[in-house]
Amino acid sequence: MKLLEAGSTLDGFRIDSCLHSGGMAHIYRVSYADGRADPGFPMAMKVPRMASGDGAENIVGFEVECNILQALSGPHVPRFVAAGDLQRVPYLVMEYVQGRTLQYWVEQHAALDITTITSLGIGMAQAAQALHRQDAVHLDLKPDNLLLRSSAPVRTVAAGAQAYADSPMDAAADSGAVKDTADLAVPASPMLLLDFGLSFHAHYPDLLAEQLRKAVGSPAWIAPEQVVGVRGDLRSDIFAIGVMLYQLCTGHLPFGTPRTPAGLRQRLWVDPVPPRSYRPELPPWLQEVVMRCLEPEAARRYPSAAHLAFDLAHPAQVEVSARGRNTQPTSFWTHTKRWLKAAGMHYQPSPLVSEQISQVPIVMVALPYDNASDATLYSLREAAARSLGIRPGARLACVTVIPDNLSNSSVDAHSETSVQRRYLAWLHEWARTLNHPGQQTSCHVLESGNVAQALINYALGNHVHMIVMGAATHGLKTQRLMATVPIKVAMAAPCTVILVKQALPFAHLGEVGEDLAQLGT
Repeated sequence: MKLLEAGSTLDGFRIDSCLHSGGMAHIYRVSYADGRADPGFPMAMKVPRMASGDGAENIVGFEVECNILQALSGPHVPRFVAAGDLQRVPYLVMEYVQGRTLQYWVEQHAALDITTITSLGIGMAQAAQALHRQDAVHLDLKPDNLLLRSSAPVRTVAAGAQAYADSPMDAAADSGAVKDTADLAVPASPMLLLDFGLSFHAHYPDLLAEQLRKAVGSPAWIAPEQVVGVRGDLRSDIFAIGVMLYQLCTGHLPFGTPRTPAGLRQRLWVDPVPPRSYRPELPPWLQEVVMRCLEPEAARRYPSAAHLAFDLAHPAQVEVSARGRNTQPTSFWTHTKRWLKAAGMHYQPSPLVSEQISQVPIVMVALPYDNASDATLYSLREAAARSLGIRPGARLACVTVIPDNLSNSSVDAHSETSVQRRYLAWLHEWARTLNHPGQQTSCHVLESGNVAQALINYALGNHVHMIVMGAATHGLKTQRLMATVPIKVAMAAPCTVILVKQALPFAHLGEVGEDLAQLGT
């Protein structure tokens, strides 16, 4: 379709200017021309190219985007306004968001510090997680398709030594213990996902798989399973985020820009050059995160974008292996073995996206920092073990909240470092007894004067799926008069809350009976 001229109208929309003219579509700034009320945000119209030489993917991708954009909601996607008749004049009108794409930061890679890279990575992971929870996978994540609003500066991590620790034990040795807060290193505004023309939605027919029958995606960022035609796996987006993190760290593409099917297939068995070979000052924990995202087998990557965001937000908790410390390319013999394995590998269709997320939740256990009885700690341990035992791959976050003035004492024994170290050691010891081999576990000491709100903020910021905490142990009369911390959390938490109640001694059974009798009257 030829370019629309400024001032012309189409189905009640006035063309104000042409914003972009690309190989797949033309994009225009538009406004209402028929007197309709302003929607409260600027609008853009996307019109696919349909010249005789254009490929079928243009119109198929446009149809896919029309279907998917209408089904999505939330701050990470532009708001849908209208769509044109595919048989007459196809177009898509959506919210127009001004800002910089991630490409801007990729081009500034040499000047980027670790905290900025971390912040951008968290923004990407949170946007992908929000999309996956709606049963959709983007499948074309790249720097041009991620946008940060112009009014949204990047907020960096203020954790100092936390960003450079190799492991939780190294962090404790180097700086005592890192003060953990409910605030994460994220962009001040949600990162926006653009261009859903190659995306997959579990509730709609996959037109690209049905009609094109070939790998679709941008060659530099496409995941190995996409190369062989598997669509709908959320870990494909995690691979693409890993490619972009690699770019932000090094300024290089991990697999170059292959132009042939054989070049694309190499990522099924080849490891990229470790980022620290290009930039030795990169912390090993960050290389560990990036290289895990880029694993050829999807099962070896992060099981969800929430898990990726968690590690980026809590680098001191990342377990660094040889993958993170290595600075030498993978050996020829290792690549040969992977090539033989990849040649005989059969890729299976992915389960429903939301089911993949629910299979690997982040489980948070909130432990009281003071006056916790052995019975309470035992009951919480049993509840956590049951929750983790039926969900292989789940992550456990052990959290306690201490008063914000507890570590401000002038007495050295109660200094911030000593208090944090003591409670972190206690949490690690409690978690050690769970005895779940291979289980990802992290421990966090929060400081706040509002325990319930601190736990809720942590659950929100870290995409927690389930909270396990102790129920209030005082009488029912008191609970009727004032909301306890567990009740406040249960009312406002964004996820399932399991309240664990310990067995009461016989001496208190009579009091409970009286409370229940009074409640029934």
